Amino acid sequence: MWPDVIKDQLTLLAANMPARRVSVDRQQWLEVARALRASDVQFLTMWGADDRDRDHCFRIYAVYLLAHDVLVVEHEIAETLTPTYPSLATTFPAAARMQRAVYDLLGIATDESDTRNWLRHEGWPEALFPLRRDVDAKHQYPIDSRPYAFVPVDGDGVHEIAVGPVHAGTIEPGHFRFSVVGEKILRLEERLGYTHKGIAKCFEGQTQQTGHRLAARISGDSAVAFSWAYCAAIESITDRSCPVRATTLRALALEHERIANHLGDLGALGNDAGFAFGLTQFSRLKEDLLQTNQLIFGARYLLDYVVPGGVAVDLPDHAHGLLVGFYFTLQRAVAELRAIYDEHDGLQDRFRESGRLEQSVAQQLGAIGLAGRASGISRDLRVDHPWPPYDKLGPNLVIESKGDVAARVQVRFDEIFESIRLCHALLREVPAGPIQGCIPAAEPERLGLGLVEGWRGPVLIALQTGPNGTIRRCHAHDPSWQNWPLIEYAVLGNIVPDFPLINKSFNLSYSGQDG
Repeated sequence: MWPDVIKDQLTLLAANMPARRVSVDRQQWLEVARALRASDVQFLTMWGADDRDRDHCFRIYAVYLLAHDVLVVEHEIAETLTPTYPSLATTFPAAARMQRAVYDLLGIATDESDTRNWLRHEGWPEALFPLRRDVDAKHQYPIDSRPYAFVPVDGDGVHEIAVGPVHAGTIEPGHFRFSVVGEKILRLEERLGYTHKGIAKCFEGQTQQTGHRLAARISGDSAVAFSWAYCAAIESITDRSCPVRATTLRALALEHERIANHLGDLGALGNDAGFAFGLTQFSRLKEDLLQTNQLIFGARYLLDYVVPGGVAVDLPDHAHGLLVGFYFTLQRAVAELRAIYDEHDGLQDRFRESGRLEQSVAQQLGAIGLAGRASGISRDLRVDHPWPPYDKLGPNLVIESKGDVAARVQVRFDEIFESIRLCHALLREVPAGPIQGCIPAAEPERLGLGLVEGWRGPVLIALQTGPNGTIRRCHAHDPSWQNWPLIEYAVLGNIVPDFPLINKSFNLSYSGQDG
């Protein structure tokens, strides 16, 4: 699958699923990417590291999802005034914004033509790169605001509409620049990065035993996915397995997180299409689920439930009966609401053909997770790379082909029902035993991956350990990185008033993307 010149260099890498790591030179960096693209391998993420204190080098990493395992490609870059590496964007378009973020944070550049800042937003000087090890994270700099060079569209009757970055309601900030004729959208360009929190810098120096708490707060609606991915990474580095009871409870919590977000989205999509009844009903069901979380997991939102070695609290004695009754009630209610949505002409008129993302475009751009499955891309880590306990559950892949708002709605409905089925199966098989195992401090200079299928798609944590049980570097990846550019294509030919509905049908994370 990759060039013969590097086959013998592959080394095993600890992860919660099979993973391999290879070091390549500058030419092989591109050779590997092109060979993997030709084999329909999925590019997942990339990040950089400042290792000048170790060996006077920078490093760039790329992660690819293979058929049965994960490949981490590492390229060493000698310390120079302008360290560079070849761009992956022409091979994998999803890499473009990630490369811009790597430059903003580390000053490692590519030969890509788009050199506009992505995360910096003039929050720190151009010549300063905050993930370099000689930068003081506590120092603050004056804001030097400058216009962002959006790509213009010329022509008779073409004008621009600027939306954001501040929006009505409580959603996070993002700027959307529309080029339109009348109300028809000719082009959309996004600018994100307003919620950049310096997560990677915050991880540096933290203890390995407490890093899961920060991971859970990267994107609050994916707390279980991120904290599980973090814990999987540290558990793999220390070669410690999680107790079977704990993995079962983690999966139960993850499926609750998936159901809660799908319920909230289905209500919001109904509301954006002028059907407030849907919002009230799905909001009620989501509230019932959150109250159930409080009763069985000890919190409505499970920010601190998954911990290294297991979970924070066990199920109470009454949990089984309570959950079985709740799942039956929830399934019946969602089925009734689905029938209403499917038969409502006004809703279907707004949903069908709106925001359509063709499968060919989705594949070219690297769509992943829910958005990809709604456009016919049959990938789900729970099915393709099942980790315990999913390797024994046999999850069913949910997929649609039309790629429009209606398809993304149907995927949500089907995934709710599949998650309820999985929850029933998990409850039947909850084994006796401890809920936590002992996780020692890991040796320094180790790299481990944790990879979990969150409700949006694959969530990854790449953890590099430091001395005395600390974290040297931690890269977190949210699937929104791949899927935000999809919206720029999905809206083409639609009208501006349909944008909120199309945007909500993806419901991507600002916070997780910006990091």
